[in-house]
Amino acid sequence: MRKSVYCRPVCGALLVLFFSVIALAQDPTKVEPAHYKLAFENEYVQVVNVHYGPHEKSSLHAHMGGVVVVLSAGHLRFTDENGKTQEVFAKPGEPRWFPPFKHKVENLGETSYTAVYIGIKNKHLNNEARLKSGSPELDEQTKKLVAEALLAAAK
Repeated sequence: MRKSVYCRPVCGALLVLFFSVIALAQDPTKVEPAHYKLAFENEYVQVVNVHYGPHEKSSLHAHMGGVVVVLSAGHLRFTDENGKTQEVFAKPGEPRWFPPFKHKVENLGETSYTAVYIGIKNKHLNNEARLKSGSPELDEQTKKLVAEALLAAAK
């Protein structure tokens, strides 16, 4: 009888610890600190500076839903958690919306690639974004304003 009284809380605590470690292990700033540096964080957003040198690769990591804005051009290969690959030619100033996802990255280019990822922490907004399979397009004026602001901030 005494064994079961202590076993349940201890097993429960171990399960919580296990899943917490898994969740933290996928945070790119923890798993890939050479490529992802925390720039700013509050209860609403996480802003991460992204940098891949020529031919650098990452391990599998997760991003919350958010917007990436490219600061310097790059030829990248993304591999999702199921092994599906996609090559991207990223252009400076280009913003893209992403729902929550897991992937590995490889810089296929001869130059460094830099970007800023702005992750949205609001779970309701992230879940809503996951349900909408399409990526909303930004109008040209908004793209230009976002790109100019981020490029100015990077100087």
